[in-house]
Amino acid sequence: MELLEKISKTITKLFPLWVVIIALIAFFAPDPFKPFSSTIPYFLGIIMLGMGLTMSIDDFKLVLSRPKDVLCGVGLRYFIMPLVGYTVAKLLDLPPSLAAGLILVGCCPSGTASNVMTFLAKGDTALSVTVSSINTILAPLLTPYIFLLLAGTLLPINAEALLIDILKIVLLPIALGIGLRTIASGFVDSIMKIVPVVSVVAIIFVISVVVALNAAKLATVAGLVFLAVALHNAFGLLLGYGASRTIGLGQQQARAIAFEIGMENSGLAVALALVHLDPIAAIPGAIFSVWHNLTGSTLAGFWSSRSQKG
Repeated sequence: MELLEKISKTITKLFPLWVVIIALIAFFAPDPFKPFSSTIPYFLGIIMLGMGLTMSIDDFKLVLSRPKDVLCGVGLRYFIMPLVGYTVAKLLDLPPSLAAGLILVGCCPSGTASNVMTFLAKGDTALSVTVSSINTILAPLLTPYIFLLLAGTLLPINAEALLIDILKIVLLPIALGIGLRTIASGFVDSIMKIVPVVSVVAIIFVISVVVALNAAKLATVAGLVFLAVALHNAFGLLLGYGASRTIGLGQQQARAIAFEIGMENSGLAVALALVHLDPIAAIPGAIFSVWHNLTGSTLAGFWSSRSQKG
């Protein structure tokens, strides 16, 4: 187990490097990866199961003791990022499939890495965990219909089918994870140090398949999509922090909300795009998976070195 923990830390720490290496392999030799496109929802389910294993009923108690902070975090999350994605797509005049993919990223709940970044940034980790948990629980209700509202004119969208898939891919594995943690906490605690690497490997696999499926088109749109993703992420972090401070939240709380808004569950966006949209619509989510970890860790390092006032 000790050896597995060391391997887990190494793989997790070098996540961006592994993504780039595997993505390049998938780009230049896509054929071995293409047959696995149908397995992506299952790999995302594994990621969500890992998230569920880290959650407990205590994660939701903050709703009762600090409802304003939690409500602000959840409300801003589902207000800012969908609109930012829509606005960026319009400003850059993205093709319909890419525009829909970018908007879908913004409509998905917070990414699990947001909790880690909040901790590293000396933010309010308890608030981060609560907001990301509630965002994820609400995703089946909010994600399909916000996406339909903003992207319904770009591509045909079946909101009910999206809802069912999010229930299967997100809510069911998370509920299973919480249940396992409740009835077998000892076993779960014994494997928690290697759970992150399983999630990392699953994300890398998902990205590699997306790259392989779109290898022919990727060379012509990569620059434009990268710019769109960078703007989407930057405005999410900036507006998340600024809006939180404007409505009176403290420095620690604003840092937490910034990560909750700027870091997405882009793996979910990838899975939904592959099933319900054109495969090229999955590219923004794949690029976002790498980019938000780079910007998130950079911002967390910057904030961790600065004093907190207010």
